[in-house]
Amino acid sequence: MSLNQLQRARALDLPSREAMLQRAPSVQQFWIDNQLLLSDAWAQWEHSEKDHLVALDDSLLDANLRQTVAQAWQDPTKESAVRELWQELAPDVFECQFFDPERLTDLRDYLDKVSMANIPMRPPYGIALNRGGAMLDRRSEGFLAAPGFQVFYRELLDRYMRPIARLLFPEVTGYDTQTFGFSIQYQASKDTSLRLHTDASAVTLNINLNKPGEVFTGSVVDFYNSATGQVKAFTFKPGTAVIHRGSVAHKAHPISSGERTNFVLWLYGERGQIPPHSTPRKLIEPAQRWTIPPVIADDFAPF
Repeated sequence: MSLNQLQRARALDLPSREAMLQRAPSVQQFWIDNQLLLSDAWAQWEHSEKDHLVALDDSLLDANLRQTVAQAWQDPTKESAVRELWQELAPDVFECQFFDPERLTDLRDYLDKVSMANIPMRPPYGIALNRGGAMLDRRSEGFLAAPGFQVFYRELLDRYMRPIARLLFPEVTGYDTQTFGFSIQYQASKDTSLRLHTDASAVTLNINLNKPGEVFTGSVVDFYNSATGQVKAFTFKPGTAVIHRGSVAHKAHPISSGERTNFVLWLYGERGQIPPHSTPRKLIEPAQRWTIPPVIADDFAPF
């Protein structure tokens, strides 16, 4: 690896936000042309900052979640302890404390250092509100390619999200072999709202990263019950997560003060396949849930 890769990456002229939102062909070409340079730059940055970066591992997670998940991996028949942590908010929508609020300062400190690295990252411009967001999955152009972060990201998906999704929504098994992820940051006076929509995922995990005391107002998320027309309003608290089928309609209200920062993680099948609405709920053995599919990642990205 050339020693000047980091400097070369920092010297790149990033495409304009307008060009990104318009999906200009030159934007995609920019990320393709610089893919290897950016990956090398992130590795070089991480090495140069190794004495100042917190270790990203599951000690950042809520202790109850971490312990029950570890137990289920050792003995899948004990997975009921994991299930008990997830409270149903609405049909096909569940809430749980995911990150330890007291460790969120460490995670956010890492992400702040990422933002100050001055290495170009592609924002999630498929969602107009994502001014401060980043792509997390290596299938995405301009993703956060720091090696240590990628190990942590894979652990969140493989060790936690997928088996939990299969536990709560067993019919998604087989439609959960591929991954996608991005971060979002809603800022008062800059972002308005996110209209009613469904996700192009089989399952979505949305995790709040706000530190304790980092308050915001507004930005309530509404989950719609298509069968009854009822709406369940949800406000994120530090480190909490909601997991839901991608087919659940939801919207975010405008944020009126402060900022809200989240990771949003998706699972779906090869080439973006998701379960048809008519897919029946099926019984699968616990041992089937607590596995990592031996599937090669494809190159499909929803946006």
